[in-house]
Amino acid sequence: MQLSQVKELEQKYLLGTYSRYEMLVERGSGAYLIDRSNKRYLDLLSGIGVNALGYNHPKVKLMLRKQLKRPLHVSNLLYHEHQGRLAQKLCELSGLDRAFFTNSGTEAVEGCLKFARAFASRLAQGNGGTPKFRILCLEGAFHGRTFGALSATSGKKYREPFEPLVPGFDFVEFNDTADLELKFTDDVCAIIFETIQGEGGIRPISEAFYSRARQLATERGALLIADEIQCGLGRTGQWFAFHRFAPPAEQSLLPDIVASAKPLGLGIPLGAVILKESVAKAINPGEHGTTFGGGPLACRASLEYFKILDEDKLLEHIRSAGAYFKSRLEELRDIPIVKEVRGEGLMLAVELTVQGKDIVKKLLELGFILNCTHDVVLRMLPPFIITEKQIDKFIKVLRTVLEKETEQEKA
Repeated sequence: MQLSQVKELEQKYLLGTYSRYEMLVERGSGAYLIDRSNKRYLDLLSGIGVNALGYNHPKVKLMLRKQLKRPLHVSNLLYHEHQGRLAQKLCELSGLDRAFFTNSGTEAVEGCLKFARAFASRLAQGNGGTPKFRILCLEGAFHGRTFGALSATSGKKYREPFEPLVPGFDFVEFNDTADLELKFTDDVCAIIFETIQGEGGIRPISEAFYSRARQLATERGALLIADEIQCGLGRTGQWFAFHRFAPPAEQSLLPDIVASAKPLGLGIPLGAVILKESVAKAINPGEHGTTFGGGPLACRASLEYFKILDEDKLLEHIRSAGAYFKSRLEELRDIPIVKEVRGEGLMLAVELTVQGKDIVKKLLELGFILNCTHDVVLRMLPPFIITEKQIDKFIKVLRTVLEKETEQEKA
């Protein structure tokens, strides 16, 4: 089928919730996607952070061939060999104690929110008090599109069509410790935030804000929830972005609950909630569940993901390639429409003084895939295998596009 035929079919039968790019994907190789006409596109978005190892990875293909000979689905009423091994891996890397598997990031967030309220309820039962239920979130946050996750998400365009949302969610100004202290009252059961906001424009939480949130949560008997769906699992050059503030061995500094997804299943839907034992004890059998979460194919793929990152020393590469990429982006600061460069590892952004949608479109035409968030922020989540040569190629084209856009603004 040609692109025009695919578009016609979708326009007739598919619910139109996505603004698609003018590209019909045929196959992928390394850091590149290739369309039906054999045009190559350097994918600097990696499926919005999912395809962290790029495309057509030989080790992944070999693993899939073997695993496809086994059952693709086993209900969670039965055991299979990969779920426990993956839970162990996530606990060892994070510093936490238990894992629960989901199908997606938004479902992982739903689990976090439910577990936090269950913890507060059990705590109240133990001391004869009233259960806390308020959950603090941050301005600029994006946690997902199901009702609980959406209630924790900032932004009218996401929220307004679906209101009223779940009650009990309040928003704190981003990185504002004074506002945090004002709103962190005794009826708060949890605070949730992305360690680095993704959809919010690649904005990192400050160490001061993280430390104060952790301190207040401990003092008030509340939980700290880290949403690491986009910034976790190696994206910043560490296994989890919160490790910048809280090493795995520092139990008192770690989050109580962590949401994870994106590259976890190597493109096969998989998310996870990782939590401390103290929180896990508040959840009884039958109080939460999933049909597909933690299936054998997804868990086997995830174990291969961690194996490849270890064997190929990709965390080290992410740190070096990320530092190089950011330094090259900083060179663009001499262009008047470039306002700021942000990010860590291979989670990077260029904030502009103009709308970025048309710039993204022009870059796509020139063979580069990225996206624009917050209207003016070019977001880059390249695969972990990206090379300096590929980065240089992109920077050269990006400079040309941004300089032309600057000239048009002047005119």
